[in-house]
Amino acid sequence: MARFEMEIPKDTLNEIEAISKKSDKIFEEMTKAGAEVVEANVRANAPESLKKSKIMNCLKITKPYRTADGGINTEIGVYDYFINHKGYKSPAPVVARAFEYGSSKVDKQPFFRKSFNKAQIKKAMLEAQKRESGGLLK
Repeated sequence: MARFEMEIPKDTLNEIEAISKKSDKIFEEMTKAGAEVVEANVRANAPESLKKSKIMNCLKITKPYRTADGGINTEIGVYDYFINHKGYKSPAPVVARAFEYGSSKVDKQPFFRKSFNKAQIKKAMLEAQKRESGGLLK
């Protein structure tokens, strides 16, 4: 029967151990970096009427959290209420959804869906990975 033995250098083992200890922090920072890219794109792609209103203060990024299956996520969304131009308190998610998908009073002006640029998000996440790992992961 064939047998193969290999010794890994100590410094390589130490680097792997350091990365495994920091893996949760690395993944949290990676998802946060991706969410920040999306947030900037949403603010840039929003219709002028939304940019001028106080609804943009309701655009928020959540803290990184663990999912039931062990993944790490960071969400970006429109939360809370805001005071509209008529002085009424309005639910921000409902207004954002009306602009995104259209309604009887508002024409469809998608801005959220087109803010997810996969290449930009991937680039930001890889930069965060490299930064958080101390350059060990490239």
